Amino acid sequence: MGDTGRAPSAVPGQEPTPMPRLALYALVVCVLAVVAAVLSFVEGRWIGIVWVLLAGLSSNMAWYYHRRAKAVTG
Repeated sequence: MGDTGRAPSAVPGQEPTPMPRLALYALVVCVLAVVAAVLSFVEGRWIGIVWVLLAGLSSNMAWYYHRRAKAVTG
C-alpha cells in the first residue's frame, strides 16, 4: 500500500535487503528518463527538458530512500 515509515521487523537468519524497493524503483525511473531525454534531444525535440527534470526528481528520490533505509538499519 505504501511506505508507512515504520522500520521493517527483523527476521532471525534473514539478510537485510541491500537496497530498499522504493529506491530501486526510483533509480529505474531515473535511468529510463535519462534515456528518453537523450533520445528526445537527438531527434531535436525540446520535450527532452521534461525528461531531464524527471530524471533529477527521481534521482533525488532514490538517494533519499537509500539514505533513509541506511539510517534505519544502522
